[in-house]
This record gives sequence, C-alpha cells and structure tokens, in this order.
Amino acid sequence: MLIAEGSLKEPILYLSLYFKTHRKEYYDLLQRVRERGDWEAWLDFFLAGVAETSRQAADTARQILNLFEADRRRIEQLGRPAASALRVHQQLQQKPIIAIQDAAARLGISTPTIGKSIRHLEQLGIVHEVTGRQRGRAFIYSAYLALLSLGTEPLAR
Repeated sequence: MLIAEGSLKEPILYLSLYFKTHRKEYYDLLQRVRERGDWEAWLDFFLAGVAETSRQAADTARQILNLFEADRRRIEQLGRPAASALRVHQQLQQKPIIAIQDAAARLGISTPTIGKSIRHLEQLGIVHEVTGRQRGRAFIYSAYLALLSLGTEPLAR
C-alpha cells in the first residue's frame, strides 16, 4: 500500500520468510479469521512478525555498517594505494560482485589501477575471484553478501 501511494520506493521488510517459518500458525490463524472473525489474534501474529523482521533488518544493517567500517580501516593501512582501493570498496558496497573492466568504466579509473586495487583487496581478504579464469574475472565481496543472505536459507522440511 505504501509503495502504491508513493511513500516508499520498495519494500523495506520482507515478512514472507516469517510467514513461511511460522506456516502452521499462519494458516491456523487465517482459518480462525474465516470461521470466527478472530482478527485480533491474526493482527497480534502479524505485528509480532513485523517486530521480529524489523529487529533482524536493523541487526543486519548494523553488521553491514560495521563490516564496511572495519574493511575501510584495513584499506586505509595500505598507504598510497588506499585511495583507489577505497573507491573500489565503495563501488563494491553498491555492487558486491564486480569485474575489473566494469569498475574501471564506473569509476573512471584505469584498468591497471583497478586491477592493482582488486589485488590489494584480495590480499586483505575483502574480495575473492569467483570465475577461475584469466580474463573477464569477477570478484565478490563475500562477507557483505553473507550478511545480506542471513535468514534466507531454505527451510527444513
């Protein structure tokens, strides 16, 4: 509703996982609404989901900000190469999977300089190469993606 009215550009909380995790309770409460009009129990359940999902989102946001700050401090220790490496790091915060050519084009920095910056980030353990190729390699900011993926693991059946 808030997206349709233009108040939000995209959803902030994803309650679907909460509903899937509590599937039996979800369906039981919906059935109680149908049979007895028990909206209060449904709303309590829904609001508990909003609260839990909000806490998880806030915790994840804090962890991401802490990661960015810790990695930034490590990059600053590089000395002279830090300036370019920090710009690549900032790009990785927006796009956690990156190719050297793409980063060079986006940042307006030469391909060799981006390559050196990526190597520094690899040495610091911030990124790692995922294609196994010599050309057209892609690098991933795995700690960041891991935080973004928290709580999205498939449910046990």
